[in-house]
Amino acid sequence: MRISPMIVAGGMLAIGLVLASGCATAPAANECGCTPCACSKACDCFAGRWAFNDCSLWMGVKKGADGAYTATILWGGGSPIVQDSAVVEDGALVITSCRQEGQARAYGKDLPVLKPEQKTIDRTEMRVKNGVATLVCTQTDGNGKARGTKRTYTATRIPAIPAAPCLASIKYGQPINLLAGIEGWEPMGDATKRHFGWTMKDGVLSNRIARKPDGTPKHGDLNIRTKRADFADFKISYDVRVLPNCNSGVYLRGIYELQVLDSYGKPVNCHNMAALYGRVTPKVAAEKPANEWQHVDAILCDRHITVVLNGQTIIDNAPIEGVTGGAITSNEFVPGPIYLQGDHSDADYRNMVLTPIVK
Repeated sequence: MRISPMIVAGGMLAIGLVLASGCATAPAANECGCTPCACSKACDCFAGRWAFNDCSLWMGVKKGADGAYTATILWGGGSPIVQDSAVVEDGALVITSCRQEGQARAYGKDLPVLKPEQKTIDRTEMRVKNGVATLVCTQTDGNGKARGTKRTYTATRIPAIPAAPCLASIKYGQPINLLAGIEGWEPMGDATKRHFGWTMKDGVLSNRIARKPDGTPKHGDLNIRTKRADFADFKISYDVRVLPNCNSGVYLRGIYELQVLDSYGKPVNCHNMAALYGRVTPKVAAEKPANEWQHVDAILCDRHITVVLNGQTIIDNAPIEGVTGGAITSNEFVPGPIYLQGDHSDADYRNMVLTPIVK
């Protein structure tokens, strides 16, 4: 993954927000272990998982037994990044992280020795009131000189993840052949301005990216998505041919990426083939070498994911903490499409069948 422009979907659903807000009037403790406050007062209960409204950003805040906070942020693309510090100042949780200027990833304690002007300090000031978090994000260099523009977001606490579903009792609807024709898919962007390399022949959906004269990718190609965007929980199966140095992805409901990568022979990693990108590491490495067709079966149900790669269960009913990099929205409670990443490399797909879960 690399950071790329996101497509923004609608705002968060209101369902479940009162119970999970941290500002209910009931006396019981909420998900983060704090006693809820009265809704008419400010709330300093920061812990929880937060979905930024009207965009694809995500944040997780944990409070330790000693009262200290840690924060992890997904800045739209890539993987969730643990921030360097999170401390309460004047009623706000101030989250900071240092990175090298021009680099997308925060390096934290591994940051090389840099001059102050080579650093970028990301600062997020979080305040929570009436169940809504307001986040003010700013950037400075190591000398305190402002970089970029100030951004303000609101975020909603994500309800607790339910218990793992009993996969044996799931009821399914009628299977849907997603590769019945290219007419069932559409580009995610303007195909008149960016390269669209997707074609279908003999039931195989293929992507061939634009390349420079030296053969390296231009990195301007379009993703593709199903025109249908009403998929909720489901089972999906597909074959994928991972070409050499392939880096693609299958986005379930447009928000959870199952990685497609030429990672044969590598140790297990949350960025390898069929991993839930940046979120869940496969239990075993079950990849095949590049140029071979590989088969994936996945079940998405009740914010849990099961993945079988080439006949081996690599992820077993694991809870999903939040959306993955490249999601079209941070809202996990609306139906969405299937989309395939097309801006990194060539890839081929066939036999893609989605079977809805009936509830």
